[in-house]
Amino acid sequence: MIPPIKTCLQLMDRYGMLENIKDHSIVVAKVACLIARGLHKAGEDISITKTVAAALLHDIGKTESLKFGGNHSEIGRSICLENHLDEIAGIIAEHVVLRDPSLEGGCSETEIIFYADKRVNHDQVVTLEERLAYILKRYGRNQAALCHAIRLNFELCSKVEKKLFMKLDFQPTALADIIR
Repeated sequence: MIPPIKTCLQLMDRYGMLENIKDHSIVVAKVACLIARGLHKAGEDISITKTVAAALLHDIGKTESLKFGGNHSEIGRSICLENHLDEIAGIIAEHVVLRDPSLEGGCSETEIIFYADKRVNHDQVVTLEERLAYILKRYGRNQAALCHAIRLNFELCSKVEKKLFMKLDFQPTALADIIR
């Protein structure tokens, strides 16, 4: 099932999503919706409803992860499955790291959420470089191997950006202005 926006907001409350994470998720949903609409208009087989729902719930497992530990993407996937949201569970599982990236062919809702999340720092649309700097500082813990993995993930995200935007009629630099 793909939940409507009202259900997504109810789930955010039910799972105690912190206000700052809600704010982040709403901006990610705006970015994702803009991209999904543009890709749909360009002929891509993209579900705008699925994209928005997955964007709103991409961090549904974050509060539990902050309180008790664990991978928030996997916690979020489990929450979705428990609530019969099978159609977005896989997207949420891959919003931090794409498991099987394909840089050719059609675009997917999973790629859109993966990318949109990397463009929003707190509740502001930022560049990939700005978000990378924040992620390295916040989560890198000065561990060389972890920082290297984060950088590789953002290199992939840059490639996903190129794939998405080659089909859109606006550039990545315009996202922040369009969202305002």
